[in-house]
Amino acid sequence: MADSSTSESHYFSSNPPPPTLSQHTAQANAFVTHHHAHSRRVVLLTSGGTTVPLENQTVRFIDNFSAGTRGATSAEYFLSQGYAVIFLHRQFSLLPFSRHYSHSTNCFLDFLSEWGRIGEGEEGEDGGAATPDVVVKAKYRREMLSVLRKYRKAKEQKLLLLLPFTTVTSYLFTLRAIACEMRCLGNEALFYLAAAVSDFFVPPDRMAEHKIQSGDVPESTSGPSPGGGGGGKKLVIDLDPVPKFLKRLVEQWAPEAMIVSFKLETDPALLLKKCNQSLDRYAHHLVIGNILATRKYEVLFVEEGSAQWVRLPTSDGNSGGNEEVEIESLIVPEVIKRHEKMLARKAAIH
Repeated sequence: MADSSTSESHYFSSNPPPPTLSQHTAQANAFVTHHHAHSRRVVLLTSGGTTVPLENQTVRFIDNFSAGTRGATSAEYFLSQGYAVIFLHRQFSLLPFSRHYSHSTNCFLDFLSEWGRIGEGEEGEDGGAATPDVVVKAKYRREMLSVLRKYRKAKEQKLLLLLPFTTVTSYLFTLRAIACEMRCLGNEALFYLAAAVSDFFVPPDRMAEHKIQSGDVPESTSGPSPGGGGGGKKLVIDLDPVPKFLKRLVEQWAPEAMIVSFKLETDPALLLKKCNQSLDRYAHHLVIGNILATRKYEVLFVEEGSAQWVRLPTSDGNSGGNEEVEIESLIVPEVIKRHEKMLARKAAIH
């Protein structure tokens, strides 16, 4: 079996880089250089799910479950704590600030209304009847003004860089390139890997060039299935495992940075075990575990030799769900606290 170094080299040599790679690398270089000169910490925050195309001219693909809520929300809290954020996100997933008014959450049109009735005989700019203005409804103005000011501050101070990806291959090429650009930051760099990354992919030499036609799918020869399904046509996809790049990130791409990964499970009995396995295998700093059903209310921080639950308080002060508070408002400060401890230890050594 090939080692991780061989698997990585083969993966990058056998898969084409995304056409945006050089542009995104240049943007990351300028962003990192700017904030390094201002002694500002930078977090590379990944968000959303990756796709696995089944055809070169992609019509069908396998997707990973993630709307990007955790990543987009966390980015805002990192910005509020003075970090510059490189937001490596799935194209069309939720973004910082605009997530509050997304088509998938709160349609921004519901926050608007028409204002003012033009006096009789007045005309608009085009010479026709004047029309009312569009304004934010009164009950939403304070919240929207707060979001707008935070967004403008991040934009004016160049604190947020948005870089999109779609496929697992484009994600990994871009992650590697940005990590290398961030080496100059040393311990001031933080990796917050919240993206849902595909575990399997179709190698280019086995990928169909055009849309897979249903008429080309062979008849099944296996007979009736145990679940009661008969024969008929079945599309069988041969997938290879995506090499585990986290160890390469820790050891070579960003050896001085703090690295935080996420582990999502559906079985609570497996969560701690899986988090510890990830920590042992990749030797990074922190695994944040969460259960699919309760991920918005509680997460498990797993470090070497310790495990700590971070939970939202209820209105009576006990642990539990509280929809008025975002759990990322608790997660991000805990991560930053650990980053500061790491920086203090490094400073004491030197």
